[in-house]
Amino acid sequence: MTEAPRIPGKWRPSMALVVYSVLLVVLGLPSGLIILVRALGGRGLSTLETGVLVASLLVTLFIAYVLTRAVTRPIAALVGRTREIAQGGRDAIRPLDAYGTAELATLSQGFLDLASRLMDRTEYMRSFAAHVSHELKSPLTAIKGSAELMRDEGAGMTEAERQRFLDHIVADADRLTRLVARLRELAQAEMPLARGETTLGAVLPDLRSQFSTLQITGSGEEVALGVPREALDIVLAHLAENSLEHGASHLTIAVREEEGRAVVIVADDGGGISEGNRDRIFQPFFTTRRESGGTGMGLDIVRAMLQAHDAEIELVQAPKGATFKLTLSNR
Repeated sequence: MTEAPRIPGKWRPSMALVVYSVLLVVLGLPSGLIILVRALGGRGLSTLETGVLVASLLVTLFIAYVLTRAVTRPIAALVGRTREIAQGGRDAIRPLDAYGTAELATLSQGFLDLASRLMDRTEYMRSFAAHVSHELKSPLTAIKGSAELMRDEGAGMTEAERQRFLDHIVADADRLTRLVARLRELAQAEMPLARGETTLGAVLPDLRSQFSTLQITGSGEEVALGVPREALDIVLAHLAENSLEHGASHLTIAVREEEGRAVVIVADDGGGISEGNRDRIFQPFFTTRRESGGTGMGLDIVRAMLQAHDAEIELVQAPKGATFKLTLSNR
């Protein structure tokens, strides 16, 4: 793990010291000049003047106390909270007891939002790593078992048995290849491509060429979509591939403007998604086609790609097939 840059360790005044020093200097300069002038003039301060100076000193100290309490205490609490969170405590992600100023409240809220996102990301990566290791382990174990059987029992195997084990090895190797390719696509999806915009009309020809057995119709082809063409190509290609794999013959893509954003409705006439699976389709590695080579990463890649461009995807109810709603910025 890369170590964070370290701030040079040298003495620096605390904020409380700075506040008290500045206010005392502001008070001391005119007060000192008054005392000096009176001393040079040969007469001391009157009782009233002394009282005024003492009262000014007390007021200055009170103002300094209020400033330090309103500023330094929330900052000190925020620093303590960052140390708690750095030690891995999600329970530390909670509001402070006091903020002092509006600016500190805004800073604290931004910090809490960032900490929550980082913690969610950490938990996602931990869960994702567990899923990846499980998905890679299964075909690797099958390949190893088949290879060991062929090594130890190969001399006594029939040609049909040998071919069956070789077919298992090739099939599992192909699954590993698909998994690695999907992992690479997911990594690219989570690293936003260059910002840009495109239209449905710009990507439809390539999409139809890539999926020639699927009838694809589009509407609203000239509406500007706030994603680059490469990103929209990836998203629609994965959705079209899912449609084909679920028996669809027709895919419709409709674009419209809605409340200042662009909405893309992608609907097919395939087998659809069962009620029991509707809440699981965006989970990494969830698939109902594992036996036929499905990796369960296509929709996760789609969601990651859209999130990288401030867009969203959701599954909506439809009388037939599967229908997805994509909400993007409209530039």
